[in-house]
Amino acid sequence: MLLEWKTKRFETLSSLELYELLKLRSEVFVVEQNCVYLDIDGKDEKALHLLGTFEGKIVAYARLFKPNDYFAEASIGRVVTHPDFRDRKIGHILMREAVESIRIYFGESKITISAQLYLKKFYESHGFIQTSEMYLEDDIPHIEMKRS
Repeated sequence: MLLEWKTKRFETLSSLELYELLKLRSEVFVVEQNCVYLDIDGKDEKALHLLGTFEGKIVAYARLFKPNDYFAEASIGRVVTHPDFRDRKIGHILMREAVESIRIYFGESKITISAQLYLKKFYESHGFIQTSEMYLEDDIPHIEMKRS
């Protein structure tokens, strides 16, 4: 399965791309995880948006931030794959693309993330290490993780 990857600034997203990525985030982070929170948090305008598409549909997505826009280091957030495509290990491809995009667009290798605790091993497989105790974010256990 070959995905097409695009990295776009907020103002260059088409209305259809914006609609699709917000729908995917809402489907997973609000509905699937049964977590009522404001996904549209005012940070999308600062982020680069990494879109993985298959046959024109967004199936993988992440937000990328330069240093000091979210954490002191560059960061990756809203990492999500479409539920219909999770059996294809797209999340691993997405993380490799995200880390490489941080290097290309921001010239950074140090990355900080706020990770859902249950995904700790997934992020460790991409070079991240836990750097905080567990904390609740929107009633979901999270940990801070860093990659050098």
